[in-house]
Amino acid sequence: MTIDLRKFYQATDPGKALAIANPEDQQYYIDFSSVRGGPIIQKLKKKITYFSPDDPTCVLFTGHIGCGKSTELLRLQDELEKEGFHVIYFASSEDLEMTDVDICDILLAISRHVSESIAHIKLDEPKTLKDLLQGASKLLQTEVDISQLKLGIDNPLLPKAGITAKSSGEFSLSLGIGEITGRVKSDSTLRQRLNEYLGPQKTRLLDAINQELLEPAITKIKEIGKKGLVVIVDNLDRLDNRAKPFGRPQQEYIFVDQGESLSKLHCHLVYTMPLSLKFSRDYGLLTQRFEEPRVLPMVPVQAPDGSQFEPGMKLLRQMVLARAFPQYSEEERLEKITEIFDEPQTLDRLCVISGGHIRDLLRLLNTWIEEEMDLPLTCDTLESVIRARRNEMRLTISDEDWGLLRQVRTRKQVTGDQAYQTLVRSRLVFEYRDRGESWFDINPILADSKELL
Repeated sequence: MTIDLRKFYQATDPGKALAIANPEDQQYYIDFSSVRGGPIIQKLKKKITYFSPDDPTCVLFTGHIGCGKSTELLRLQDELEKEGFHVIYFASSEDLEMTDVDICDILLAISRHVSESIAHIKLDEPKTLKDLLQGASKLLQTEVDISQLKLGIDNPLLPKAGITAKSSGEFSLSLGIGEITGRVKSDSTLRQRLNEYLGPQKTRLLDAINQELLEPAITKIKEIGKKGLVVIVDNLDRLDNRAKPFGRPQQEYIFVDQGESLSKLHCHLVYTMPLSLKFSRDYGLLTQRFEEPRVLPMVPVQAPDGSQFEPGMKLLRQMVLARAFPQYSEEERLEKITEIFDEPQTLDRLCVISGGHIRDLLRLLNTWIEEEMDLPLTCDTLESVIRARRNEMRLTISDEDWGLLRQVRTRKQVTGDQAYQTLVRSRLVFEYRDRGESWFDINPILADSKELL
């Protein structure tokens, strides 16, 4: 079998999460739960489907950006849908300006996606929501005509939110919200005006979302055989941590100060959370508002003592080989390593240097294919790609950071200091787990840096 280099390159796109419901994506999927501290997604599913199917739940899901959270959440969506739940997954970064987010922005985004997903269901007029949106519309001087706003839409072919459209003279709630949030996303002044208007009415907004949207929607979808409503809000882990105008870091403001509001929506909720909050001094307050966040760690490639961790390496090899040979068995793929790489050790070098970070591994491989433009891929080109990436990372590391990195390499632990938060957020330090125990280590791509010697 001749490998299609272009297709292999496209299959290693580091920016694409695998949607398990898609048969093509499913053949690339590798289950890493055995080396990531257990079946996290299965536990999340059981919490909803078995322990609390009829009572709202709220879970925070975290891990390094790029470690595979979106793929796992899409898997959760697929499994919950097979269990009979109506599941809404959306990437919040498409709705929000991640450098400047307020709690009402998130509540509106959730409302828009819920309303859009149940557009085929007729619900009563949302009087309070309509009143709040009408007030926001007037304040922002938008051209949103929501005088006849309704939750349902008669025409399923209406365009997506953000574009005003009519069907029998009526507007959908999702389009009404989309018109407003679309305007404010790119205009900080309008965002400030919207939140100054909605902020003092947060309780009223929450009550309206629950009573006029979520509760009626759940009643209706259960009437047609669904077991409940689940909303998965991805990419909130990408929230910038710059300080708000009143001095509070944005991540702590949203998840700690406003955490109670995030958990008050009357449906099942899963939010992604910035991993650095686990090392915040306010983490104790966060766990008073939510249960302990679920962490998706790196795939371990080395044990704490520095020896190679073969179970993790075995799965990473399969992840790479599956992108070239998705229809082959694990044993057959291993026999074909030298059709892609000049020798098996070259594949192992790629896996180790990635530190078990899925997106970093795919980014290195993707760049490597671009540089080589032929198969088999050679170790010399990989080393060139690694050096270039290491040099890019070194430019961002201060002398103080190098000192902290040396400590992490020795102690395999981090503390809650702000400096360590920076190391974790910047992916200079990775977290690993095994049998309930966690340890930390430096990103292996930095291991040969002279500053660490």
